Amino acid sequence: MLDIDRLRADFPILGEPVRGLPLIYFDNAATTQKPRVVIDAQSEYYRHSNANVHRASHCLSSRATEAFELARENVARFIGAASPREIIWTRGATEAINLVAHSYGRSQLHAGDLVLVSTLEHHANIVPWQLLAQQIGARLEAIPLLDDGSLDQAAYHQLLQQGPRLVALTHASNALGTLNPVAQMTRAAQAAGARVLIDGAQSTPHLNIDVQALGCDFFVFSGHKVFGPTGIGALWARESLLDAMPPWQAGGEMIEHVSFEGTRFAGLPFKFEAGTPNIAGVIGMDAAIGYLQQYDRSALEAHEMQLLARALELCSEIPGFVPVGNAPRRVSLMSFCIDGMHQQDLGLLLDQQGIAVRAGHHCAMPLMQRLGLQGTLRASFAFYNTLAEVERFAAVLKQIVLEHQAPARRESPPSERKEVQAPNPDRESGPEKQQSPSQGWLQAEPELAAEGLLQRLDACRGWQARYREIMLLGKNLPALDAAQRIDSNRLHGCESHVWLIVDYHGGKLWLQMDSDARVIRGLIALLLALFNGKRAQQILDFDLQGLFKRLQLMQHLSPSRGNGLKAIVDAIYQHAHSRQNGD
Repeated sequence: MLDIDRLRADFPILGEPVRGLPLIYFDNAATTQKPRVVIDAQSEYYRHSNANVHRASHCLSSRATEAFELARENVARFIGAASPREIIWTRGATEAINLVAHSYGRSQLHAGDLVLVSTLEHHANIVPWQLLAQQIGARLEAIPLLDDGSLDQAAYHQLLQQGPRLVALTHASNALGTLNPVAQMTRAAQAAGARVLIDGAQSTPHLNIDVQALGCDFFVFSGHKVFGPTGIGALWARESLLDAMPPWQAGGEMIEHVSFEGTRFAGLPFKFEAGTPNIAGVIGMDAAIGYLQQYDRSALEAHEMQLLARALELCSEIPGFVPVGNAPRRVSLMSFCIDGMHQQDLGLLLDQQGIAVRAGHHCAMPLMQRLGLQGTLRASFAFYNTLAEVERFAAVLKQIVLEHQAPARRESPPSERKEVQAPNPDRESGPEKQQSPSQGWLQAEPELAAEGLLQRLDACRGWQARYREIMLLGKNLPALDAAQRIDSNRLHGCESHVWLIVDYHGGKLWLQMDSDARVIRGLIALLLALFNGKRAQQILDFDLQGLFKRLQLMQHLSPSRGNGLKAIVDAIYQHAHSRQNGD
């Protein structure tokens, strides 16, 4: 019988409040929290054994080397490798895939060869193969997806008839949770003459992994997703393949002899580990694996799947809830949308209640394109999560949705507020009088518009009230029409879609902006009030960072929202600089 409360006590961060509320951490597919034994193992290394490995002859180096290589042996046992020589340390699954693409791909694949990936893949298992294909003239094709979020096996077998040289598959989708039948798919691929790489970043935290049973040729995973440190991971590959593969990086540690006439490389696994490795990361990951292995992994998985089932059950009662992906087999991950609400807005609102989820495309843009979505909200569960957390998450989400669907309420009567709009150029006299664009939400001069808006935001008591005011501004901002919401007007660098149109009339900049996320639309309303109808020098001289600090915007916005706001501001400043310089 699992004692979840005792398990949770092993993870210090789970007892830390967020925004004065208990933390509910449902972003485990991005990274997992760390048990105390992992934190202590890294600290102990730096306190008592800090030295480089392999080369030195002193006591500290011997301690570090012993721990470092013992970790390699433990990882080999953890995933069923035949030998520790088959374990290559990397910075994570992404670097491990790149290693295979650079070393195996460049040495073994040729122009015209076919590489198969799937529609479910993380960008890390697409882009390295795209780059390789471009460099050597190979072909890249994707295994299509069925509507339930599982791979189309009939289409896969048809693609195998083309004789691919390599198949790269995710074991479990980070965006939908789909658990692919990789053992069967591997056998079919190898029968067609292909080598198979399995991305185990999302499966290794949940399942017992046996690379011999999977039958694949390469397997990769990341330490930070198995409750270990960031910046460490491993590549497993069959020793015969590794022996034939050339090094992909050069430097210390991976050589046996160097002269100016040539270099003789070290044997496995060292020829793939150039430079000083992440010794503390390796030791921390070893501690994480040891922590996991003291439990019945099947019991942990059963608990996680119970959390998923309960979340789906409760959230199905929320108006507009649409689950995304319903494959027959999956890991404990729920991807969903709410009709009429942008996933980034939902993610920020949940964060205000101490609930951490992931919003966006999850580094799986081709998958989102196939689904016809810009992104989803993702709640991903680990064994330290509880049914009580799932129930609070569902209750808070329902409350947010119901409040969103209710008629908007103003903080003060409409009569006390000034509806403000970009100034009417017809009021201007002289040679600068001409038509300029506006978005129809202002009626006063810009200075009055900005002053009134800032007074409203300053009057809000606390961030929650200020956030509601920003959301109300976003709701009331008129949208650009479809002819303006085009890719040429799209501002890249934001998680959500943002469109920016800048015109220059009468020596002043006139901005039109829109977004598909309400909180960004509210911030756009603030920027329009501050900058519309201003001269370039006025925009550049304005202390916007000081204003953001006063309003606590960067402190309370999520990183993606803060980066999005920064991208918008940078674009406006670029236009102002351009006008100032006469470009």
